[in-house]
Amino acid sequence: MLHLGGGWEQALMMMFIILGLGLIVSKLSEKPRIPDVAAYLVLGIVLGPSVLHIVDAPSQSQANQFIVYLGATLILFDGGRAVRFDVLRRVYVSISLLVTTGVLISALIVGVAVHYFLHTPWVWSLLLASIMASTDPATLIPVFRRVPIVERLQQTMETESAFNDATASVLVLMLMTAVQTGGGLSIGPAVLKFFHDAFIGLAVGVVFGMLAMLLVSQKAWGILHELGSVVMFVCAIGAYVVASRLDASGFMAAFAAGVMTGNGRSLRWPLASETEGHIEHTGGVLTLMLRILIFVMLGTQVNFQVVYAHLWVGLLIVAVLMFVARPATVFGSVLFDRVAKWNGREVIFMTWVRETGVIPAALAGTAVAKGIPQAQTILAVTFLAILCTILIQATSTGAVAKRLGLARQEKPEDL
Repeated sequence: MLHLGGGWEQALMMMFIILGLGLIVSKLSEKPRIPDVAAYLVLGIVLGPSVLHIVDAPSQSQANQFIVYLGATLILFDGGRAVRFDVLRRVYVSISLLVTTGVLISALIVGVAVHYFLHTPWVWSLLLASIMASTDPATLIPVFRRVPIVERLQQTMETESAFNDATASVLVLMLMTAVQTGGGLSIGPAVLKFFHDAFIGLAVGVVFGMLAMLLVSQKAWGILHELGSVVMFVCAIGAYVVASRLDASGFMAAFAAGVMTGNGRSLRWPLASETEGHIEHTGGVLTLMLRILIFVMLGTQVNFQVVYAHLWVGLLIVAVLMFVARPATVFGSVLFDRVAKWNGREVIFMTWVRETGVIPAALAGTAVAKGIPQAQTILAVTFLAILCTILIQATSTGAVAKRLGLARQEKPEDL
């Protein structure tokens, strides 16, 4: 078996196998329009210790954490570049509610289910629920690349998935501390912590994004316009690192930096067509490789013995997440937005599409690394949520969008 921490030769061989087979699986999944992340996840399960026993990539290893966080950062940045200011102006109320009260609604509903189904303490139950509360941009953005939908709906859901990671991360870290110390929760500090993470992350992302545009756009300084792809890579990583150093949300900073660099025309710093083409091509290649690595490795980490021990209770909790918490989150958020004027079909679509993926998996791995009581149960239920939402909801996204009349025709240049 190839082990991720077994030396550089084993790591290179593992990357060769994962990327090589991942490319084949990606090509095979194109014609039936299956989301590639679902195919990668299944490939990982087959390659992992549970089936063929070829690849072992423990979620707690430093190499795995590096790939997960690097991938999530670049995928968020790339997704942010597709968001347009004119669309955000029409849906900012919905996004604000979805990433704040929406996450709290989801965590509370699922927390009640965990408490009564698993008979666990309230704080521990809310911890597991908070880990599962955020939707996952590393899953959602690639799905919408393959199955494009109505633009404002797509950008609303992508932006929600990027921003709600900050809310969920704050909740998770506070609840982990409470579980470890045996103390209670203080609402005031929690609210202040969230706004600190959100605003500092946004500010850092905006600064890095504008600096990148100044360096790349020939309408500004333009001194690095021929190295636009490298500048964007440094911008994404720099925004994440600086925000994290300031104890804020690095993911939010990376996404905000992507939004700024994707709206050069609105900032009156447009990029040359050749520069834009290089950035798009390089970003697409990098995010494809990292998606393959992340989700194949995620599949290898599924411990079916632990999952089986909590199978039926875990499935009940995931059902509450998918069919109770998500609709309550959407209805409790978008119905108060009188500006966006969402129609019934769009609201129904939002209630269905809410994949769980990389960020919840990373948070569950953090719980194991910190020695949280019953951390393996957290990991098992989180993986069930990932498996169910990706294999059921992500796979059916195209069919649901088509049935609701929300699929968007690709432009000739996209094809």
